[in-house]
Amino acid sequence: MTHAKSEVVVAENGAGRYQQGVVAGRHRLVADEPVAVGGDDAGPAPFDYLLAALGACTSMTLRMYAEVKKLPLTQVSVCLSHEKIEVDGKGKIDRISRHIKLEGDLTPEQRVRMLEIADRCPVHRTLSGNIEINSSLVSNEQSITS
Repeated sequence: MTHAKSEVVVAENGAGRYQQGVVAGRHRLVADEPVAVGGDDAGPAPFDYLLAALGACTSMTLRMYAEVKKLPLTQVSVCLSHEKIEVDGKGKIDRISRHIKLEGDLTPEQRVRMLEIADRCPVHRTLSGNIEINSSLVSNEQSITS
């Protein structure tokens, strides 16, 4: 799986208190917060998109691996959840639970290897590694970087 530099643009769309229009290439999406936190639930919440990215990357990586190795994988599905948990000495941390279902006549050894491969998907590696986010404010007059 190759990763080309891409740009995603997110902006308020005026359709709701927190509703955002998301443009990713030729794709148009909506992000929103649930009603419980003041949104209209018009689209997935930001963490839902994060989980979707991890799930999609996991599934695609496993499909590619199965194709290369000619494994009898017939279906992949990934169920994910996110929660904040308390860890002694660290305070609250984020925990993502990822449950991967592999269908097909795979041996136990092949299934173990597929789980190892799942942890190598690019999004998993990004989320579990060191990440740098560079932010800047852009206006008509100037650009401010942090």
